[in-house]
Amino acid sequence: MSSHEIELKFGFDPEALPALAARFTGEGSRREHLQAHYFDTPARLLAQHRIALRLRREGDRWVQTLKAQGRMVAHRLEHNATVLAPEPADGAAVPPLDLSRHDGTPAGDALQEVLQAAGAPAASLQPVYGTDLWRRSLQLNVAGGRIEAALDEGHILAGERRLPVCELELELREGDASALRVLASEWLPTHGLWLSHATKAERGERLARGEPLWPVVKAAAHRIAVPEQATDWLHDSVVGCLSQIVPNADAVAQGEGAAEHVHQLRVGLRRLRTVLRELAGMEAPAALREAFSELGRWRDRDTVVSATGAALQAAGAPAIRIDTRPQGVLTPQAVARDSALQLALLELTVQGLRADGLQAAEAGKARALARHRLQRLHRQVARDADGFEALATEDQHRTRKRLKRLRYLAEFAAPAFDAKAVKRYLRQLEPAQDALGEHNDNAVALALYREAAEAGEATAWFAVGWLQGREPITARRCRKALQQLAATPRFWKD
Repeated sequence: MSSHEIELKFGFDPEALPALAARFTGEGSRREHLQAHYFDTPARLLAQHRIALRLRREGDRWVQTLKAQGRMVAHRLEHNATVLAPEPADGAAVPPLDLSRHDGTPAGDALQEVLQAAGAPAASLQPVYGTDLWRRSLQLNVAGGRIEAALDEGHILAGERRLPVCELELELREGDASALRVLASEWLPTHGLWLSHATKAERGERLARGEPLWPVVKAAAHRIAVPEQATDWLHDSVVGCLSQIVPNADAVAQGEGAAEHVHQLRVGLRRLRTVLRELAGMEAPAALREAFSELGRWRDRDTVVSATGAALQAAGAPAIRIDTRPQGVLTPQAVARDSALQLALLELTVQGLRADGLQAAEAGKARALARHRLQRLHRQVARDADGFEALATEDQHRTRKRLKRLRYLAEFAAPAFDAKAVKRYLRQLEPAQDALGEHNDNAVALALYREAAEAGEATAWFAVGWLQGREPITARRCRKALQQLAATPRFWKD
């Protein structure tokens, strides 16, 4: 059977398992034991191209499955073939792998292209890792289509290494992707679900290599050509942002996220807000803005105070006690698990799966939209350059936000313009962003230390005075950097 698989994966707290499992009882529910063996070349060619090839025992039969990455986040090429060869007599060995079972399918073509380009024969494919799972499954008819829900418990196995698995999958079997939204929107807040990204194959590969199971995901390099039409550009950009946001949010929600996961999650959210504002002409959902702000408050306490404390110590400051974990500041894990945020990401994911789900602010060519939006942002930033030191704090912060949007939009648009010209512009934009970032951190630290001083930490007044003395210095640096950017040739101008 050949298909284009559209599937959403979800993580959840183990405490939610009993209530979720209760949904998989009664008429139509199934429970089966699945034991799979995944294959790859010694150089891990398949893993590098996000291709998974497995032989899986499903009850009393074997199925050979090939999956390859599709164009969208939740979209994968898939082909399943029942293995008709007699099962080995001992009932434990794995039947022989046969790539011809996937001939003439999109997934099979993707596999052959990778193997042939590397000169790797089929015989080089060997078992690398496996899975041993119990799966509960259920077919559900919802408005817009039919969905297969699967709840997996078990382990991924690689030599002596074992990784627990406990996840929910919702796969669209018939109908429109909106059906996924209907079902997931009901289950998500009820069971505290969050969108997950890594496949079992990806986790198995990392387990086999002994690599971090929850790697930090940064924004992908912008090397792919910008589509001709603005709406297609918007669609691709949203999908790209989600590809950064979901894995980092997943790691943080799982309790496996480090400071860099939180940072890259914030970067992804800001990039997504830029795309929605500049390309779709809409404000991002409130849940995205609130999550970004909450993570920012955590970052302010965790990073800014640490960096400022080191600078104060070097300046001869006395020991200053400041609470970096006050009540009322949500942890990154709580933010990532928040149902409002996850529902907003779900909505954008489903819109990305539908051709009519996202519409650009201006119909027409992507290049024209890029020029218009880039010019507007550049003009706004340049306007604030000369008088930056006289701007109110909130207006200086607004300039910084515009500068960030200008940078991200320039990166999204880069493939549509001359590469050298784009690089020159971004190189000049970087010192302006650094200067405004330093100035903003100074303002954030000043507010935090003033709060501590007014709450009774007398030694914090030293920090207040020192930070106040730095304000005009950092503001002057911002003005000079912005003035240089304002005079920089714009790569989008003919």
